[in-house]
Amino acid sequence: MTFTYTSLGPKEVDFVPVAAESELPNGERIFVEIDNETIVVFNIAGQYFAISDVCSHDNGPVGEGELEGYEVICPRHGARFDVRNGEVKALPAVIDIPAYPVRVVDGQIEVGVPV
Repeated sequence: MTFTYTSLGPKEVDFVPVAAESELPNGERIFVEIDNETIVVFNIAGQYFAISDVCSHDNGPVGEGELEGYEVICPRHGARFDVRNGEVKALPAVIDIPAYPVRVVDGQIEVGVPV
């Protein structure tokens, strides 16, 4: 199942605190485990985005890949995904990956996971 930022409303997710804003400076990323899934949270120019750490091409990790703009490049075979919505942008992947809504409450970064 693929989740995008715009398809999940506040009543469809539970927000889980993952880090203080001070722990995720601009240009950095963190890996968090929520409900047995590894999620990567990115800070790009003060905006936070979260995607699943799995490439839909071969189920390998994608989160350590190079970031170009809003695209993360899978370090294994070069597939590209938009961190804003999980959309696949380049082969060899053809299926989007899960993306999660992110919010900041009182300086705490929270990721929304489906209920």
